[in-house]
Amino acid sequence: MLSLHVMNRTASYRFTIVVPLFNERDNLPQLEKRLAAYLETAAMQPACVIFVDDGSTDGGSPLLEAMCQRHKDFYFLHFARNRGLSAALKAGFDACESPFVGYLDADLQTDPEDFDLLLPHAEKHAMVLGIRTGRKDSFSKRLISKIANHARRRIVHDTALDTGCPLKVLQTDYARRLPCLSGMHRFLPALISVMGGDYLQIPVHHHPRTAGKSKFNLKNRFWGPIRDAFGYRWYLRRWINYTIDNSQLD
Repeated sequence: MLSLHVMNRTASYRFTIVVPLFNERDNLPQLEKRLAAYLETAAMQPACVIFVDDGSTDGGSPLLEAMCQRHKDFYFLHFARNRGLSAALKAGFDACESPFVGYLDADLQTDPEDFDLLLPHAEKHAMVLGIRTGRKDSFSKRLISKIANHARRRIVHDTALDTGCPLKVLQTDYARRLPCLSGMHRFLPALISVMGGDYLQIPVHHHPRTAGKSKFNLKNRFWGPIRDAFGYRWYLRRWINYTIDNSQLD
């Protein structure tokens, strides 16, 4: 297995944005434009982007690679086959060498510029996550998400109001220590807390999807989160979590 936990070019940046994507070809032109513009003005400099292509099959992968050739601060990873959002997100975190790492979805329903609302708090908190205000999703999508979030909080006992918001900033040390679990992306606040970190929630903007096809369905937004919540509790009872307070290796 190829290890990504090695020094790479992201070590020369302070902030890396991880963008997992699967079959988002129609969103790539706008994604390129918005992220290229944001990197020039980001509150934390220098900043870069790692796109994690989760085995896309829509012909967008060559376009993504061409994007990264055009922009010196764009990088990509490509999965041989689709492995899911948690795997793509974790791969991006593991490949990051900058001290801070962000997460943004490729559908651009949240603004890259809103990272600037989160970054001023990143030094003091292990994770800063957005809370979507005025959500522009359909009524059924919002209702299902609300019910699933309520069930998750009852099972997991976290206080996060919107774990599904795809705008987050983490201290990279915490991001790398996250377990590579299916559904991991749904429990980032709870996992950060278990590791001894804290999180801060900040309101951010939200927009309707304008291109590409939503991956939302009842299975992955209702039954999936509830199933994963029980799986999380099972895993938590078996997770060996340790902290080294002294070493002669350095």
